[in-house]
Amino acid sequence: MKNNPPTSRQTALPCLMRWHEGRSFAETLVDRECSRAALSTADRHLVQALVFGVLRNQTWLDHVIDSLRKGRLDLEMRLILQLGLCQLFLLGMADHAAVYETVNLAPARLRGLVNAILRNALRREKAILEEREKLPLPVLYSTPAWLVQRWTQQMEPQTVRALLHWNNTTPRLYVRANPLVPVNGMPASLAPLDRAPGWFSVDGPLPLEEIKAGSLYVADPSTRYAIDLLAPRPGEEILDACAAPGGKSAAIIAATGGKARLTATDLHEHRLPTLKENLDRQGSSSVRTAQADWSLPCPPEWERRFDAVLLDVPCSNTGVIQRRVDVRWRLTPQEIRRLAALQRSILENASQAVKPGGRLVYSTCSIDAEEDGLVVRDFLQNHPEWTLKEEKLILPHEEKSDGAYAALLICA
Repeated sequence: MKNNPPTSRQTALPCLMRWHEGRSFAETLVDRECSRAALSTADRHLVQALVFGVLRNQTWLDHVIDSLRKGRLDLEMRLILQLGLCQLFLLGMADHAAVYETVNLAPARLRGLVNAILRNALRREKAILEEREKLPLPVLYSTPAWLVQRWTQQMEPQTVRALLHWNNTTPRLYVRANPLVPVNGMPASLAPLDRAPGWFSVDGPLPLEEIKAGSLYVADPSTRYAIDLLAPRPGEEILDACAAPGGKSAAIIAATGGKARLTATDLHEHRLPTLKENLDRQGSSSVRTAQADWSLPCPPEWERRFDAVLLDVPCSNTGVIQRRVDVRWRLTPQEIRRLAALQRSILENASQAVKPGGRLVYSTCSIDAEEDGLVVRDFLQNHPEWTLKEEKLILPHEEKSDGAYAALLICA
């Protein structure tokens, strides 16, 4: 007898179980489990909505579960209830379907308990939702208390609340038009962004044909600020020091009409073929690629060589928590300190590659001061020959995009 293929909910549960084992990212798990189950596109989208919805809201979901059921629950049972409550209160699914499908996820001996808890949740729905807005921010927005406290020390209270709310919404997908490979008829699924000429919001199917051709590149509009500050010019010798997968390198080439002499490096040699392939597709075949570890001193042959250096350093990703659902649960204060020390080292070494009179843009996708302004000011304090010309902090809820930081430094 042939077994029926797993449903979306039956696929979402093992995704969450394996995520809690701590060895894989949520996006990877969703892709792998959906491929294994051979799910349709619509079912894949549902799996992602379920898994991401639970991970974005798990502290609040646990709070609701604990208010409905006293006593210890094992991980699988807790995840089943999280999935059920996510469907009922966050995804707006029909009550009967959400309860029925969730009950069927449980072992036979526990189905009555799952049914009773979810039915009780529905009876208390009004009280549960009214209480939600009165909960402490770490519970309301399912964000670790240490991170909420850290941001409260760096930002105004209303800014923190708006940021936390934004992080729990579903991100939009954007593409950048490539002037070097003009698109032959803009796809109907794209809507132009008034605030960012040349950028489009994807409001339908992803334009895979145009992306494959190199006419469009998937990227967030916040990435443009680092390129704008760098202001690359034709004929300049430019270094993109942490380049893979190549989006900012391609943007530099596009901004110069294909006439920049660009060197793109990355720490991981195995990423260079993909970097080169992406740049070739974007019409940037003249870019030189090389492996480089910028936590080590600048190679002698590159000292004082470049007119401009883009330094998009490894960071905590606190500006892209909306897009990367794992970040809030994987990050620690110790990791931020480790990254800040690495960033200072990379900035110190890469600055040696800039010619006198040249410029460097230091950028991150973090919104944390320890990785942004404090790194730059520590560098300036030790290097009086450098000056800060301009800096920009992009808060995601204000910009309606990913968060980022960029600083333009000038070498005397």
